[in-house]
Amino acid sequence: MDKVAFISLMSEGLPAILAIVVVGTLGWVMTTWLRIKNGYPLDGSWGQALYPQKNDETVERVKLLSQENAQLRAELGSIKDRLANVERIVTDEAHGLNREIELLRSKPAN
Repeated sequence: MDKVAFISLMSEGLPAILAIVVVGTLGWVMTTWLRIKNGYPLDGSWGQALYPQKNDETVERVKLLSQENAQLRAELGSIKDRLANVERIVTDEAHGLNREIELLRSKPAN
């Protein structure tokens, strides 16, 4: 390839390459601006949050979710206890269950 052909190729192809680079960069800038404007968190190239939002609303929401989680765990504990009693009743031999029922009937009412 001679020098004149190379210069001709570069003069025709260089503007197209520059146009692609400029459009891609402007698209990235516009997308980032729209995300910031609409309150979406910015993320890095691997999807991690660059600046995680930590305001009063998110702190309060985490606190409420933590309280709800504690309540659900307590409820789950009581349900497990009740289930253990039901399993014991179901798997217990019939004469043992009958004996316990008769013991409860024979107790005087307070």
